[in-house]
Amino acid sequence: MGFWAALRFLTVIPFRGEPGSRELGRSLSYFPLVGLLLGGMLFGIDRGLGLILPPAVVNALLIVAMIVLTGALHLDGFIDTCDSFGGGSPQRRLEIMSDSQVGAFGITGACLLLLVKYAALLSLPDNLRMATLLLMPTLSRWLMVFAIFAFPYARKNQGLGQVFKQQVTWQRLTIATLITIAVAIALMSWQGAVLIAGVWLIILGVACLLCSRLGGLTGDTYGTINELAEVLVLILLPLVAGIGWLSHG
Repeated sequence: MGFWAALRFLTVIPFRGEPGSRELGRSLSYFPLVGLLLGGMLFGIDRGLGLILPPAVVNALLIVAMIVLTGALHLDGFIDTCDSFGGGSPQRRLEIMSDSQVGAFGITGACLLLLVKYAALLSLPDNLRMATLLLMPTLSRWLMVFAIFAFPYARKNQGLGQVFKQQVTWQRLTIATLITIAVAIALMSWQGAVLIAGVWLIILGVACLLCSRLGGLTGDTYGTINELAEVLVLILLPLVAGIGWLSHG
């Protein structure tokens, strides 16, 4: 049930029944597996559309596909988090994040995020596309589990993020971590471990910054962490792969 609950929460793929808090808690272990499934879908779309469309169009449609497949869940959180930076106190920032209206900070942040994703995909070498498209959603979903476990929750007794925070355990984080490491090493050998470490260190700094401004993390900031982690994988994976090529040169 945990995997299906993760699939229902993280994607728009229909699944009968509404998962309860216990099922949502169990789903945390399977976040990276759902990410891997999303990555497989993206790779299939990439291969299929690449036969008939130019690369620039394919890369744009990959971004659209990710947004559609996830129901814009994480992008919405990123937009709300960007909007909160226009507030003053942590309480005011949390109130802004709860507002359904989108402000200038959110629109600007979303445009810049999508622009960087597009540019990174466009410059991605063909021989790294499979590893990148599979690892991008896998690592980012794992980092959400890490953030839920490692940092306090900002909102008191409200929000779906609170449900995950109450249910997260080190055992569930360990399972998610082992799955992520196995996928990364299978695709990139030791370079996969280097990639995980690099993305994790940067996201750790981002999470600490968000905590300092909000007094903790929220469901919106979990989405922000996911979006930023995807961008980091797109940027860092070719660099890490380049280290491997140099070492063999």
